[in-house]
Parts: sequence; C-alpha cells; structure tokens
Amino acid sequence: MPPALRRLGGETPEIKALQDRAARFARTDLPVLIHGETGTGKEYLARAIHEASGAKGPFVAVNCAAIPETLAESELFGHAPGAFTGAAPRGRRGLIEEADGGTLFLDEIGDMPLSLQTRLLRVLAERTVQPLGAARPRKVGFRLISASHRDLRALVAAGSFREDLFYRLNVAALSLPPLRSRGDFDWLLARLLATRQREGRPVRLAPDAAAMLRAHRWPGNLRELDNVLAVATALCEEGEIRVADLPGGLGPVSVRTEDDAAASLRAALDGCGGNVSALARRLGCDRTTLHRRMRRLGISGRLRPQR
Repeated sequence: MPPALRRLGGETPEIKALQDRAARFARTDLPVLIHGETGTGKEYLARAIHEASGAKGPFVAVNCAAIPETLAESELFGHAPGAFTGAAPRGRRGLIEEADGGTLFLDEIGDMPLSLQTRLLRVLAERTVQPLGAARPRKVGFRLISASHRDLRALVAAGSFREDLFYRLNVAALSLPPLRSRGDFDWLLARLLATRQREGRPVRLAPDAAAMLRAHRWPGNLRELDNVLAVATALCEEGEIRVADLPGGLGPVSVRTEDDAAASLRAALDGCGGNVSALARRLGCDRTTLHRRMRRLGISGRLRPQR
C-alpha cells in the first residue's frame, strides 16, 4: 500500500476497502470522481492518488466554486498575448496546461458553469487545449481527478450539469465517509493531535474533552475537527486541552458518549484484528491505559487473546 494512501485512516474495513480501491485506480489512467461531504478530505485523497501513481508532472488543484465566472475561462484554458483587455503581454498558460504530465484536480466540479463544461468536455475528448485568442490548440496529457459534495446525477436531471461530461468523469468512483460515521475516529484524533504543539511541547487531551469531541456530530468533518484542535491548542495551558479550551458550539457531552466511544473503540480493535499492542501503538498510548479504557467501556471480553 503506497504511504500516501495508508495515511488516509485507521485500519477499519471501510477505510481499508477505500485505500485498496484507490491504490488500484492509481495504477491506471482512468478519470476518478470523488464524492464526499465538505471537509472529508477529498483533495487529500486526490493528492494521495497522484503520489501513488508515480506521475512525474505536477498536481494542479482547481476549486471550481472559487474562481469567478468572468475569469474562469482564462484561468483554466489560458490566453494568448492581447487576447482581451488586461491580458498578460506574453500570454498565460492555463491551469489545464500547467497539469500536463501530471494530475488535474477539479474540486467542486458541480459548480462549474455549463459553458465551461462544454469546453472541458472537448479537452477531454481531443486531449488538446486552446487558449483564448490562440490560433491553434495545444496537446496536453494529464490524469483527471474531480470531486464534488453535490449529487451530480441530480444536477444532470435538473439540467445544470452535462450528462455526457458526467459519464466521462464518473468512470472510477470513490466515496469518502463523513467523520461522524467513521470507526477510526480515535486514530484520526490522535493523528491530528500529533501535529499540534504548545510552547514546543506535545499536546494531550483531558478525558472529558476527548469525550466531548467523540460526542460531536462534526458537520464540517475533518476540517472542522482540525480547526477545533487548532483553537484548543492555542488556548490550553500546561499542554493539556480541557473542556474549557474547546470552542463553543460543540455542546455538552451527550448521554450516549460512552456508547459512542465503545463503538469507536470496538471498530478500531476490529481494524487491528483484536491486537491490543497494535492498537495501542496506533493511538499513541500504552497497553495498560488501553486495557483500563476497555474495562471502563465494558468491552474487554470482546478481544482475541494476544499471541
């Protein structure tokens, strides 16, 4: 498994299936369409596929929802010198041409205007791009990965997304689960926490703060979790994040916090084949701490004996 794809998540069956599918797609030149809610890590997955593919060219990311429609055509396709008022004197290579030999990632493809969808379809069909004002097209070769949090089939039915473009994009499909349904939450939390430091020291979570994080529904997914940890790290003292350090809006710990924590831990243990030592290493704690937590959650009897 390529390292970039292995870093996508913990060893739950769902994530392992996603990693394996992405690794297989990376070995091909098939267009990939990634679906997932905002903040689930669609660009990270796209970069991981690019890295695993061994492409020598660059990874060029384009947020189709962020480029003003008046500038989108010149940004994507480039322009010849003097093509329009304000054009660069020497012309400009578009983002599609910049991706030549590498990967073009079109994020939020569902927000691309219909006029640009038509031009993109031609690029994909002919493997050429013609900058604004240029006399002839230029050959381009790139791996295409697109992503959206919207239902593209519904957009096709509504007439706001081209059906022929959809079928060109939706060849190799991947779906990223929302954070609230992932069984490797503790793994992700530990990984994100490991990137944080307070005054040069590692940051740790107080048990009640960890419980509150597990109980939250995370509508903003991984992006929201990372932002919460950033704020809490800035506010915490003595390297420990407490409930008071967490930003408002997380709400009180629900009555099902223990149940949710037990479910998450069971899923993580299943992902490690019931190996306590392997899970302890993954979570960055010792076996004694992990056993104590298992007993508290009433799941110690569910583990296979360690060999």
